Amino acid sequence: MKIDIMTLFPEMCEAVLETSIIGRARKNDKVSISCVNIRDFANNKHKSVDDAPFGGGMGMVMAAEPIDLCFKSLYGEDEEKPYLIYMSPKGKTFTQSKAIELSKKEHIVFLCGHYEGIDERVIEKIVDEEISIGDYVLTGGEMPALVCTDAVCRMLPGVLSDDLCFTEESHFSSLLEYPQYTRPAVWEDRAVPSVLLSGNHAEIAKWRREKALETTAQRRPDMLKKAELTNKEKEKYSDYL
Repeated sequence: MKIDIMTLFPEMCEAVLETSIIGRARKNDKVSISCVNIRDFANNKHKSVDDAPFGGGMGMVMAAEPIDLCFKSLYGEDEEKPYLIYMSPKGKTFTQSKAIELSKKEHIVFLCGHYEGIDERVIEKIVDEEISIGDYVLTGGEMPALVCTDAVCRMLPGVLSDDLCFTEESHFSSLLEYPQYTRPAVWEDRAVPSVLLSGNHAEIAKWRREKALETTAQRRPDMLKKAELTNKEKEKYSDYL
């Protein structure tokens, strides 16, 4: 998979992308990620990419032309248009299922907005989808783009050591993850649940499933409606369904 991030602050993005799991995945050629500076495509000596909004109002708006030229530079005439996502508070909320969906695409481009947003005409022309990571406002689209990039890359073959690394994580199966423990077995008079020390893998799996259901019901009951439940589980958690 190839991912490009169109941004005014490529150094900010690179500082995150060159570390940890995603950094290793890039070095091992499991994914190709590039950060492209939109300012490089401004046609003025000051490399300005924004201007005052028509109709008045506070702030500035990113102009269409530099964004369009930047996007065109990311693929050749004979190549299929990459899937362009604009990180926007007006977009649909990003989810684990969306991360899985995007991980199946060959080439994704994330567009990071700033100021009061970008010229609507370039959205109409080249953007395929608008995505938000939550109901709050950030300074720009870089952090949301990095969040989406991380979530998508984790779904790619070879990025994690084992599929279980993500299939048992929170949200993958519409359930929050069960509690985790490590050594020592007793810490400040708090003992690890005995079932986890039993060596009985069937009982451990049963305990983890039940704890995941309990945690989800308590903290995110809305998620239970999307989870695959047995008839017995549906009966037990019917108040949340």
